[in-house]
Amino acid sequence: MCSHPEYDRLLPCPLQSSPPRVEHLVVSEGCNVLDYISRALHLPPLFVADLIHFGAVHFALVCPEPPPTATPEQFQIFKEVTEPSVLQKRPSIKGKTVREAQKTFRITDPNQFVEAGSYLRVHVHPKRFPRCYEIDWRSRIIAVTDSYVVLDKPAATSVGGTTDNIEECCVTFASHALGLETPLRTTHQLDNCTEGCVVLARTKEFCSVFHGKIREKQVKKLYLALAAAPVTAGVISHYMRPVNIAPRLVSEDSIGRWHLCQLEVLECNEVPWPNSHIRKIHNIEDCGWPSQESAYECKINLVTGKTHQVRAQLAAIGAPIVGDSMYMPAALAEMANPGINPFGRGRKDYTSEDKRIAATEAWIAQHGKEPNAAIGLQASHISWDDGECSYEAGVPWWRRETA
Repeated sequence: MCSHPEYDRLLPCPLQSSPPRVEHLVVSEGCNVLDYISRALHLPPLFVADLIHFGAVHFALVCPEPPPTATPEQFQIFKEVTEPSVLQKRPSIKGKTVREAQKTFRITDPNQFVEAGSYLRVHVHPKRFPRCYEIDWRSRIIAVTDSYVVLDKPAATSVGGTTDNIEECCVTFASHALGLETPLRTTHQLDNCTEGCVVLARTKEFCSVFHGKIREKQVKKLYLALAAAPVTAGVISHYMRPVNIAPRLVSEDSIGRWHLCQLEVLECNEVPWPNSHIRKIHNIEDCGWPSQESAYECKINLVTGKTHQVRAQLAAIGAPIVGDSMYMPAALAEMANPGINPFGRGRKDYTSEDKRIAATEAWIAQHGKEPNAAIGLQASHISWDDGECSYEAGVPWWRRETA
């Protein structure tokens, strides 16, 4: 009888996060998915069941092509299980292209049968959100209607979950707090480190309608940003690199297919830098900004809505958001060496594409990691239908004395 390491259930949340671990498996013999993963990775069945409950197990009929970092053994397995002669013997993929059969789906049933040749991706250490267990979720509800719910999202939480964790998120906890039989749906996103107004749909129909309003720019969003330096009122324009990974790079000049990003600073007021007590309560990262006497609260109208837009744009003009451990280090690096940003005002001319790519990679390296807690950014107001539907978030964390 095989022995397993000491086991702690995923719930409640462990005090410490485990380092990332993702396992890629090609099923060697058809069986129950829980049993297969448990045997293949030597994991306790209860642990695997929790991973499936968290949405941390993904499945495809055919193994996707391994990344360049894969081992020779993984490449060999991929070659063997995707041979045309092998695929032709599998009735489950009849009528599908290889690309269609390689599309991944989340496993939701621990008793699901997986056939030989199928692919499994197992996030053994899913990203955790312990903040979810500390929140009085009912008190964060701003409005409840037949079609939607407006939530004052806490920082350090995910709106709708992550690739490896759909359990610890605003959608799940708000649904439970309201006693809803049908879970709420995500209509738009806020960064994990951002707090404030988020609209969650109660019906599929409203979800579609609200997406349409966003596309037609009929939804108005106002933000409060606590910047480390003063910001002049007016419209700020940049162009964002069309690469869906952080950090998001922006340029004042138009570049190829880079996306236009615009925000309007309506006002900027000098306020005290959050004191050590407030920073400790909300786990704000220091980030090393040299002057911590005054901060600057900016009221911002978001004209376009790109991921990390406010954070990247304010950092690009030398006024990063307080606590933003990803973008503030880059702003500090550019202050010390203006030529280090290949898309900034002090950028250099590059004599070759290789040098430009190397400069871009060096600039990316100046950025830090995504914050684990709050930053000075709140989605303070959201409205649509010409203001008929209008909602305000509560007091931002930097003005509160308690969590």
